[in-house]
Amino acid sequence: MRTQLMGGQFLDVLESARGWEDVPTDERIGRARRVIRYKSAKYTVEHPLLIGATAAGVGERDLQQLSAYGLDLGEAFQLRDDVLGVFGDPEQTGKPAGDDLREGKRTVLVAHALHGAGAAETAVVEKLLGLPDLDACGVDQLRAVITATGALDRTEERISELATSARGHLEAVAGLTGEGREMLDSLIDFSTARTA
Repeated sequence: MRTQLMGGQFLDVLESARGWEDVPTDERIGRARRVIRYKSAKYTVEHPLLIGATAAGVGERDLQQLSAYGLDLGEAFQLRDDVLGVFGDPEQTGKPAGDDLREGKRTVLVAHALHGAGAAETAVVEKLLGLPDLDACGVDQLRAVITATGALDRTEERISELATSARGHLEAVAGLTGEGREMLDSLIDFSTARTA
């Protein structure tokens, strides 16, 4: 888990440093999702779940379904975190609004925004994304681009798709108690509909 987390952190820093100029949208999204998988999904959901399931003697088929559930839920969790990092209320999130924008994080949200952006919107993203002293006005400008390009809507749709997929994998697990299934099901809503 530690190695995967460090690898994910390295990929995150690498993506911010090397940029996305002349990189097709599918590859941008693929790179952002790879960061999510290794930096967040495996560490936050998949492996802790598999450790507990293995300790409880869960069979191989159920472990595979729980792994898929964990990866889907972990990705959805991080996508929600990315949305909150741009649009969340600092009073609820405990983080300044726009921190991911100041850090220049190459997220799925940003990939979708660049894909849907016209020349003027692309210029705004290129000018403001990654400015350490980005002010509230700059955050608002980037938010406007993200919203106008449909990036926020596409990211919300992906969160919903991942939540549905996670539920499907959970339903396919045969060896869960009712209480365990209920807890893991409620974790989907908690992770994807949160505001902090």
